[in-house]
Amino acid sequence: MNRDVSTSLDMTGEETPPLEKLRGDALAQITGAADERALEEVRVRFLGRSGSVSEWGEKMKSLPKAEKPIVGKLLNEVRRAITEALDARTQEFRTNQESAALESIDISLPGTPHERGTLHPLTQILDRAIGIFRRMGFALAEGPDVETEWHCFDALNTAPDHPARNEQDTFFLPDGRVLRTHTSTVQIRTMESAPPPIRVIAPGAAFRRDEVDATHSAQFHQIEGLYVDEGVSVADLKGTLEFFLRELFGADSQVRFRPHYFPFTEPSFEIDVKSKALKGGEKWLEVCGCGMVHPAVFEEVNKVRKDQAYDPEKWSGFAFGLGMDRLAMILFGVPDLRLFAGNDLRFLKQFA
Repeated sequence: MNRDVSTSLDMTGEETPPLEKLRGDALAQITGAADERALEEVRVRFLGRSGSVSEWGEKMKSLPKAEKPIVGKLLNEVRRAITEALDARTQEFRTNQESAALESIDISLPGTPHERGTLHPLTQILDRAIGIFRRMGFALAEGPDVETEWHCFDALNTAPDHPARNEQDTFFLPDGRVLRTHTSTVQIRTMESAPPPIRVIAPGAAFRRDEVDATHSAQFHQIEGLYVDEGVSVADLKGTLEFFLRELFGADSQVRFRPHYFPFTEPSFEIDVKSKALKGGEKWLEVCGCGMVHPAVFEEVNKVRKDQAYDPEKWSGFAFGLGMDRLAMILFGVPDLRLFAGNDLRFLKQFA
């Protein structure tokens, strides 16, 4: 039996609306939808589970085999046309809503200000310091905050009865590890993993059992440096740190080295700076500890490496440590260390 493929018979034998008419009715109702809610009702009416298009899909089962491809193709075209029309009408509604919203804006009113963030003052001073050392060829090195007692003390020639190893000065964990008291531990790890020559700086946090007050905190920030090569001398140490401090505090800054004692360096020095650019510029300010790496440190590293990579007869080096919190207090004229951790926007905005 030959029939127009745009028409078919329903399950009761009565003639159903042609697919072309179905498409026309759907497109007309989509165009006439007054809002998105009405449009959704049209979508359900035609494309829903019980919609007209879905019903035609069920009727496909009863068609003769020869007509199924023809009617199926036309049904897909109808479904696609309705879907595209629905999407276009939805977009039209949303565009109109956005336009209406924009029309309600009074462009003569001042805009809403947006505050710009800024780096924390400690991050600013840390970035400046790293940049200066990078220009001198120092690479960045990192290590864990939780360390072994060997990395924190033994490898650094610290005697078993040294006060720093007392539980009143250091945070010990139940398993015997410690929160590192300085980032010198990164220097040891660097020598463990790489042979000389090395030139690294190790920025990071350190932890000590200090009473919190205007100049002390249980957590602070350091940059420690290590340079090991053949023929490294005190002159290299002096030249490196004088250049760094004059870059940081100003070219006219005065730098002096005072003899001191550290178990991991020999000879050892404390460094003071005096600069007219600073508040109270005629006053000497202690800023750094440093010295030539003690041969005992090289020997301890060699034991762990199981070689003589750091033979103290061949290699020499210097190390130094800078407190970033103290440098920031000096440079920015901050009277109380606790301000850096207080998160008070009135304070932090001064460094924007």
